[in-house]
Amino acid sequence: MPTREPHPLTVVTYNIHKGLSQFNRRLVLHEIRDKLKALEADVAFLQEVQGRHEANARRHVHWPESGQHEFLTHEGFHSVYGMNAVYQAGHHGNAVVSRHPIEGWDNIDVSHHPFEARGLLHCEVRVAGWDEPLHCINVHLGLWARSRRFQLEWLCERIRATVPRAGPLIVAGDFNDWRRRASDYLGNEMGLYEVFETAEGRPARTYPAQLPMLTLDRIYVRGLKVEGVERYTGRGWARLSDHVALAARLTR
Repeated sequence: MPTREPHPLTVVTYNIHKGLSQFNRRLVLHEIRDKLKALEADVAFLQEVQGRHEANARRHVHWPESGQHEFLTHEGFHSVYGMNAVYQAGHHGNAVVSRHPIEGWDNIDVSHHPFEARGLLHCEVRVAGWDEPLHCINVHLGLWARSRRFQLEWLCERIRATVPRAGPLIVAGDFNDWRRRASDYLGNEMGLYEVFETAEGRPARTYPAQLPMLTLDRIYVRGLKVEGVERYTGRGWARLSDHVALAARLTR
């Protein structure tokens, strides 16, 4: 009997800028939801997700009553939210939205100084037909190089402690790594490789969305094969966030 080809897994990473357009002028969360639904991603790694913001809820008529991670989770999907930054009006953080059940998750504080609240959202996703869970770690690293260096070390410590060496792993998000140091470090320490570097020879330019110059957003994998990659640009996307959304098709 011929061996059946593994079904590709589509993953997306996107910094949604709290569901607001550039300079926070318009609420674009409903358009983001439509765009993400059209991509039919199996797992979406989302950064700058607003869990609550009382001032914006009063300012925008169509601000959702629930957290943005719940609003972006269409019927039949699952989501978790890791609250990182807390302030008087509310809070925001990272979220994972998955077609497949999320069996467990943890949000790890990796804030390096009091002026930047950062976290790693680590989920175990039970993909249909797989004999072991898919580990997904959603990251949004700091703006300062020294902070990112420590946060990458904490990320590797987390992987060593909780992810089987042979198990499938995706680390995706906004790395703020314009100096492109993360790939060498994660490759040497953890055996992770970046999907655009594998497919095209270099990370994708993702910031600013209107004219992408910097390679801030990444998708790193281990124990998975890259079948294809995609960046979502053009006016329809660029008006929604200051970051470009990225996608990869992966097989086990």
